[in-house]
Amino acid sequence: MPRLCRFPVPKLPSSPVLRSAGVYTSGALFSLGFFLLLDAAVYSKHASGGDVHITIVDWIPLICSVLGMLVINSIERSRLNANTFSHSGNDVTWKARSVLFIGLALMAGGLAGAASVLVMKYVVPGYPWPTLGFGVAGVMGSASVMLSCIVLWVSQNIEDDYTYSLSL
Repeated sequence: MPRLCRFPVPKLPSSPVLRSAGVYTSGALFSLGFFLLLDAAVYSKHASGGDVHITIVDWIPLICSVLGMLVINSIERSRLNANTFSHSGNDVTWKARSVLFIGLALMAGGLAGAASVLVMKYVVPGYPWPTLGFGVAGVMGSASVMLSCIVLWVSQNIEDDYTYSLSL
């Protein structure tokens, strides 16, 4: 079978400690993403003299990023690599890759949407820094969720020497 990439993908070290550290790091990044936007929302609500507040428009990109993360991490990596067929004869690999694409599109759309909200709602009107920080928090929140998804995907797919695959 020919390779897809010119350069081989590096083999990750297999360690249960590394896997656990990756899962915990992913959780920390995910909670940081939510905290950034939630903190900005609370600050915008209680800031004195501000006429710009965080609305649902600011939350939609983060919600799209979270949905993309859920979709991506619900796919088994083995479904993407092998060209296996299910009992009904449908191509499982094609379906898994399509769902992976939808998840990636949701996450990329969330990050692009957060950047669009930053530019259109905060930069173009020329708001000063405390208000501009609301848009920056949205972009950083979506980027943090995206980075969390990458870390979780890599750490879940680290091959462990003591992992057994039982299938019927």
